[in-house]
Amino acid sequence: MDTRQLAAFCAVVERKSFSQAAERLGVTQPAVSLQVRSLEKRLGRKLLDRSGRRVEPTEAGLALYRGAQRMLALEGQLIEELDAGEEGELGGTLEVGASTGPGSTVVPVLLCEFQRENPGVAVSLSISDTQSVVDRVAERELELGVVGAARRHRGVVFEPFFRDEVVLACPPGHPFAGRSVSLEELREEPLIVMQEGAGVRQVIEDELRRAGSRLRDLEPRLELGLQESVKSAVAAGHGVTFISRTAIEADLAAGTLVTARVKGLEPSREISLVRFAGRSPTRAADAFLEFARERL
Repeated sequence: MDTRQLAAFCAVVERKSFSQAAERLGVTQPAVSLQVRSLEKRLGRKLLDRSGRRVEPTEAGLALYRGAQRMLALEGQLIEELDAGEEGELGGTLEVGASTGPGSTVVPVLLCEFQRENPGVAVSLSISDTQSVVDRVAERELELGVVGAARRHRGVVFEPFFRDEVVLACPPGHPFAGRSVSLEELREEPLIVMQEGAGVRQVIEDELRRAGSRLRDLEPRLELGLQESVKSAVAAGHGVTFISRTAIEADLAAGTLVTARVKGLEPSREISLVRFAGRSPTRAADAFLEFARERL
């Protein structure tokens, strides 16, 4: 079976558009259409429903898509092994995504150290919220993801990577500094939260539910995107926020932020590794994970 046809078909299924599939593959839209038509003709099946605004796979198309993903992953792995040799120097590209917590602290340092020891590997790291990272791994745009919350998704698997403490960050001189405060006291302070989809926010929502409360009970007035935004707002004295301790170690050392604890809450999170379900890892991915786990 022609893997170029399978790659074009999978790209259309994942992008739900011939034009976006062509852009992803770096070819023309007519070329993608021809590959898909040739595949349908060879199999004698209609694989895609083109009647709506978005292209959707038929039942036969879904079955083919699942098998095609495995074949394409295996092809990539075989090519890499043939190019480098089983015992040869690592090569290829390692594309990793990370949510803002691990992506701004632990992950970039690990990737830099790994690439220095393996100069034949080109490393790419993209940062976004947890849900976006999971979605991109599921769409096979990223080989690995590192996120702060394991969200259910049929297309991926999660593995424990390392643990991270979540603290309440305050500006210097704040009455909460160094204290354990109650939820009632916290309700009286301006609470800054991260956007929906952020791993820290999910951890806090889960921890509050276990304590018999909800995030909305704290009446947060500011929702400011992701980690860097809330950290800047707290440092400027506009409120307090829950954030990864790892993400503010430098700020704590510099005295630009301080921490507090909330009675009844012990928020921490398992930083998780995200892989595409059924995808055979490349040698570079396996080597990086072995490298990282020796250092975490």
